[in-house]
Amino acid sequence: MKKLKFIIIFLLILNNGILAQNTQQDDLGAWYMYFFNTRFKEIQLGIQGDTQYRNWNIIGDTEQLLLRTGLTYTPKNTNVLLTVGFANITTGIIGESNETSNENRIYQEALLPQKVGNRIYLTHRFRYEQRFVEYQDFRTRFRYNLFINIPLNKKELTKNAIYTAFYNELFINGEKEIGNNRVVNYLDRNRLYLGLGYAVTDKIRIQTGWMKQTTDNTSKNQLQFSLHHTF
Repeated sequence: MKKLKFIIIFLLILNNGILAQNTQQDDLGAWYMYFFNTRFKEIQLGIQGDTQYRNWNIIGDTEQLLLRTGLTYTPKNTNVLLTVGFANITTGIIGESNETSNENRIYQEALLPQKVGNRIYLTHRFRYEQRFVEYQDFRTRFRYNLFINIPLNKKELTKNAIYTAFYNELFINGEKEIGNNRVVNYLDRNRLYLGLGYAVTDKIRIQTGWMKQTTDNTSKNQLQFSLHHTF
């Protein structure tokens, strides 16, 4: 438990210290998200994915529309989930402009769940992305996300469980030069999230919370509303 507290404190300091230099606070935005996953019967393969509608404001000014899905594999006698997938991202411009840019993305990912004590659920997610961004050179990116879910009224994340949710995700660019004499930092961004969830059934959870996304020169708060569906 002490180790877990240390990790959380360290991530809070990282988000508000190292990455928060030269930031400016923008208006509150909102992300609306649906996550799904399933495993085919009697085999170790499955599918997972998500749809995310992101707004520069609460609703109406589209920041991004993200569509992502992948084929999953669970090695025998483990709870590790491996995924290879594809994503398409349409990005808008803040304000009244209808101009957009497009990105196609291939990714590989590993999910490593872990339980600490009676009710602390950790998941480590490692993701490697190959990015084909419009008007940019080919890019890659490494991501690490630590998820922590803690049921409040039960010991398991089962039907009627109310739980707190935390995650912190760090993004590292694989290259600095992205074309046309443009350069980005290796440290791409950090996302810090705090939320509250409810298990409607054993396979459906709803969640809402606050996320702060910080880059080298901007910092923006986001409301997040998500539905998590296992079938």
